[in-house]
Amino acid sequence: MKYLVLLGDGMADLPVAELGGKTPMACAKKPLMDFLARRGEVGMCNITPEGCKGGSDVGNLAVMGYDPRKYLTGRAPLEAAAMGIQMGEQDIAFRCNLACVSEEEAYEEKTMVDYSSDEITTEEAAELIEALNEAFADANMEFYAGVSYRHILILHGGSMEGKLTPPHDITGKKVKEYLPSGSCGPLLLQLMKKSYEILSKHPVNLKRRQQGKRMANTCWFWGAGSKPGLSSFAQKYGKKGAAVTAVDLVRGIARLAGMETYDVAGATGTLETNFMGKAKAALTAYDEGCDFCYLHFEAPDECGHRHEVKRKVQSIEMLDTVLSFVINGLRARGEEYGILITPDHPTPVSTGSHSSAPVPYAIYYSNAEKDSGVECFCEEAAERTGVIQDPGFDLLGRFFKE
Repeated sequence: MKYLVLLGDGMADLPVAELGGKTPMACAKKPLMDFLARRGEVGMCNITPEGCKGGSDVGNLAVMGYDPRKYLTGRAPLEAAAMGIQMGEQDIAFRCNLACVSEEEAYEEKTMVDYSSDEITTEEAAELIEALNEAFADANMEFYAGVSYRHILILHGGSMEGKLTPPHDITGKKVKEYLPSGSCGPLLLQLMKKSYEILSKHPVNLKRRQQGKRMANTCWFWGAGSKPGLSSFAQKYGKKGAAVTAVDLVRGIARLAGMETYDVAGATGTLETNFMGKAKAALTAYDEGCDFCYLHFEAPDECGHRHEVKRKVQSIEMLDTVLSFVINGLRARGEEYGILITPDHPTPVSTGSHSSAPVPYAIYYSNAEKDSGVECFCEEAAERTGVIQDPGFDLLGRFFKE
């Protein structure tokens, strides 16, 4: 038996007026997901434990079977692990977005225009991070370039005390109510203000302005945490696991858990990602001896953050195509298989922010089909079943035990 988790990041939603009061999941043409839901088990899952806030760090840890309340120190350390950054016991990692803010003279009066700076390219971002290192790096701190707008700052010594706000939660809002607080707050705010002075004049951004693109004119810090540690996935479940993702956060969780990770050319974490390349990587993982693959797609979440209704529907339809490719590959290999389809949290297009609400899930086994009574894999149908999985971090163990 081979096992697959298809994780549609932020796929769950609220009813959308533009879609006739339906959700993107309900409107998407996804015949395979709907079939698996009809012939399997469908319900709602409380992915986000009490005391946690809905997000990709909490959600993906939980879906992989780890209690976020025990293992999560912050999002940034997980991404640092994916990037191969070796953290010391006293180090603090911060997620550093290259974001676009408005151009008022006082930093406090600026507005968060775009948390991703029009999804700046990795190559452009690397030049900007290099400029920040030239300006700021010393014995106490370094910046590390990641993918697109997602980067890391490491402080050697410091504190996570205080409040940091994810920039995707404040799009269109003035930043003054969301600036860093706590013991590291003054330092981080100083870096943000100086970064604006440096980045807004950088040749990369001047060229972007000429091309009609948004500038990546500030760094924005959030997701702080100390060095994490996860128990072995293989020891926990007795299965060799792999992860296929374009997102450092998920790759970091997998590596800390001792899972194999597969990098795919052209995998961006957006709707323009290499969907088929990731599907082929999942089959490669099985061919190389893995029992389980965590196939993660960020596109629904990105579309939700950007209030892109039609593109979110399209992203879900693409996941159905990917799923079909993987299942056909497993059948061709003569494998029986189990499929778990779930989001890690909702990202409603109406709010553009993560939610802690329960999400729908579907579990299907090729050797144990049954009638669920569900015709469509979506939020409303899952709620009607009355099936609730709580806590969410036990869902994977339940999936394996069936």
